[in-house]
Amino acid sequence: MGYDADVIVVGTGNAGFCAAHAAAERGARVLMLEKGPATAIGGNTYFTAGAIRTTFSDLDDLVSVIDDPDERLPHTDIAPYGPADFAQDMSRVTLGRCDPELTDAVVRGIADTVRWMREHGIRFRLQYERQAYEVNGRHRFWGGLPLATVDGGKGLVAQHLAEAERNGVRILCDTAVDRILRDADGRVTGVAAGGAEFRAGAVVLAAGGFQASRVLRAQYLGPNWDLAKVRGTPYNTGSALMAALEVEAQPAGHWSGCHAVAWDANAPDSGDLELTNRLTKQSYPLSIVVNTAGRRFLDEGAELRNYTYAKYGAEILRQPGALAFQLFDAKTAPLLREAEYEAPGVSRYQADSIAELAELAGIDPAGLAATVEQYNAATRPGTFDPAVKDGLGTTGLTPPKSNWAQPLDQPPYLAFAVTCGITFTFGGVKIDTCGRVINEAGAAITGLFAAGEMAGGLFFHNYPGGSGLAAGSVFGRRAGAEAATLVSSGLLAS
Repeated sequence: MGYDADVIVVGTGNAGFCAAHAAAERGARVLMLEKGPATAIGGNTYFTAGAIRTTFSDLDDLVSVIDDPDERLPHTDIAPYGPADFAQDMSRVTLGRCDPELTDAVVRGIADTVRWMREHGIRFRLQYERQAYEVNGRHRFWGGLPLATVDGGKGLVAQHLAEAERNGVRILCDTAVDRILRDADGRVTGVAAGGAEFRAGAVVLAAGGFQASRVLRAQYLGPNWDLAKVRGTPYNTGSALMAALEVEAQPAGHWSGCHAVAWDANAPDSGDLELTNRLTKQSYPLSIVVNTAGRRFLDEGAELRNYTYAKYGAEILRQPGALAFQLFDAKTAPLLREAEYEAPGVSRYQADSIAELAELAGIDPAGLAATVEQYNAATRPGTFDPAVKDGLGTTGLTPPKSNWAQPLDQPPYLAFAVTCGITFTFGGVKIDTCGRVINEAGAAITGLFAAGEMAGGLFFHNYPGGSGLAAGSVFGRRAGAEAATLVSSGLLAS
């Protein structure tokens, strides 16, 4: 049998590229297959902000991996964030359902993987503009997520692509994998894309979830999920995932759950290649959020944004018209993330009164007036601090606002219209800590590996911000290394 490559990687996002680098550095000939055209290289990764959750002992630990020192470093405060902290966050936000072995692999492996990525040309920085507030002359990071890639998702993909080219990794676009090939013994020997077959000693699946398929969203996530906007690539329709199930890969994870955020109501149906992540609206903990009837429906200040934003999109989808509005006043407007709230075409309304704001935005005036009056009356005196859970909550209000509750009383008032933007689905295939795909009988499928959004078992209901890139990096690296080792061992030698 003549092989097209030693290792085939299906998908060109962060997890796929990490797999490709790991396989190539072990001498494997690597072929990456991308379902979309060349402009789709990067998959969902291209549309991220590039935030990656990692562990660190102190600021100096982070400085050792960032690209350029920042002049703000002497005035920066970042609390240590170790593996135990990461593990606790994973367990807390997934309601204790995250797979303990996979979680342990991520939280204990991510710091070394970040250093390994840096050796492979990936550049990192501290994301002051997204994860820090200036308080009393100090830049205070919050939520365990200070690190991001230079130039966000676009930069991460460009850096991955450059490394792949240096290593001789081939990328074939417009190749939609829909079948996994096996021999008579059940060993994976390649993949099929339409009428074409590609042979290899091992295959790594890193083609994302099914979030871009309206049919699969409605089938697995439930009613109205076919109406959600897609934050990223339109090519993650689950075809490779379904192909894995057809060869008896064991389903794992939260198949009726997903990562979904507050997304600009004017956004296109799938990701914008220019604006990418700028269409998200994540300063909502400083706001009050209402539906078209002017009623609040969630606790905007329940937690630091990093631990709620991935589940609030689902709450918005449940509202009339799948529409909501984030409201700010002159006190909170200066704290908004500029990249998100001043993006071109943003759904923004401004007025000098609540009544005028309601009319401009299309919110029920009476409902909004009553909500603002009740909310303002429920706030109480205290010290506002956006960099911590300040305990400045409402009293006697349902739903409450648990932190950062200030009266909405200083014009001009701002409203931003948001809908549900789905990022990725939580259902996938079961893998072990080496990235090997496990079958229905509990055994590894020889020659088949998975990483990234295709690997189920880590996220349920919610997820800590930046842990998707972290998991994709750790398991992409492991899957690529294991795939190359399997081929070189002679078990599936060409």
